[in-house]
Amino acid sequence: MDELLSRQAPHSVEAEQAVLGSLLIDERCIPQVVEALKPEDFYLRQNREIYECICSMFNYSETIDPVTVLDKMKQNGVYDENASYEYIKQLMLITPTAANVSEYVSIVRDKSLLRRVSDTAGTVTAMIQEGTVTAQEALDAAEQRFYAIRQGRSAQGLEHISSVIYSVYDRLNELAASGSAVPGLSTGLVDVDAAISGLNRSDLVLLAARPGMGKTSMALNILLHTGKFSGKSVVYFSLEMSREQLAMRLIAGESFVDNKRLVTGRLSENDWSKIAAASAALNQTQIYIDDNPMLSVSDMNAKCRRVDNLGLVVIDYLQLMTSAGGPGRSSDNRQQVVSDISRSLKIMAKDLNVPILCLSQLSRANESRADKRPMLSDLRESGAIEQDADIVMFLYREGYYDADTDDPNLAECIIAKNRHGETGSVPLQWLPEYTTFTSIDRRHEEY
Repeated sequence: MDELLSRQAPHSVEAEQAVLGSLLIDERCIPQVVEALKPEDFYLRQNREIYECICSMFNYSETIDPVTVLDKMKQNGVYDENASYEYIKQLMLITPTAANVSEYVSIVRDKSLLRRVSDTAGTVTAMIQEGTVTAQEALDAAEQRFYAIRQGRSAQGLEHISSVIYSVYDRLNELAASGSAVPGLSTGLVDVDAAISGLNRSDLVLLAARPGMGKTSMALNILLHTGKFSGKSVVYFSLEMSREQLAMRLIAGESFVDNKRLVTGRLSENDWSKIAAASAALNQTQIYIDDNPMLSVSDMNAKCRRVDNLGLVVIDYLQLMTSAGGPGRSSDNRQQVVSDISRSLKIMAKDLNVPILCLSQLSRANESRADKRPMLSDLRESGAIEQDADIVMFLYREGYYDADTDDPNLAECIIAKNRHGETGSVPLQWLPEYTTFTSIDRRHEEY
């Protein structure tokens, strides 16, 4: 008998009863408990049903005491004529004081967490025993589920609209308290922020252009600004440039030392002091760089999950990424592979709940047109990229095609798709000597 009982899922009957008893003795502790525990954290069905009644009454600001709770149980159809009254009375008698409710809550949460870990381990073991998954798929499934547990939410499951509305209210309060002009993270370019409402959580933002237009430069501008001013960690996955090259570009953008002088090492005394100040500023940020050229979306997802206080992920660039199935999926056509990657990136943005800025190449189609401004149809290899992205931005410089234009360093950020607002074009100034973009009304002297 003892052996059978020992195989029960982890739980503490005493802690669950003490939590409920505390709520019935002193309703002042109800907000604290409701915030910390969900009904599914209770293992025993009877305790879970009582707690569901209390949560429901709390949501509707009803008075909560033993009599009203019993009445609510009758309404919910979970009242037992013979047992419910006695059980409620017992809960109040066995609870010594409501002062220790936080300790009781901690025990209930810990046991609930252990049950979820155990369930997840069992699910993954069953997948492996069925023999229907590869090692990589089993690892991805395990990581996703354990990450969801760590984040305090279910990997999958239905959620009532009331709890979603609470999340919306929390977000609105957060925005109101911040007083920020845009709801998302700032890109550092005021006009771009205004057009796209900043970089918002769970958004997949695509920045596309022909080679040489400054995609990497703009991505690094955004990375640098977010790393310096958001107070969050930012991650840059570079599948094209080395860490040292990226660090050099970041130093050039931060110090305003001519990039050519940095590359050749012909630096003046003043340049060295600027570089030292820029390096000190960069050291204070939480910027992380990975230059492994063979990364898949699942690799990136796994790495990002281990970063504390993650705020932004930048990927340079989409067409160089490896499919989730690995480089061996040569049987797939490239369009299908890119479709898989873009879909996985959108799922990753939702999973991590941070914006992902992904760079993308454009096809040569625009170069055969009289107006060479890029369009959505120019996205290389897959219309799925356009479909999965929340925001699509193109970079365009007339001076790239026509050196005799009036202002060769005038650039445009063309917002071709925007789930949060209107599309349109934002003028920017390109500073080639510092490989930096600035807003049109701001110049180097203002820094």
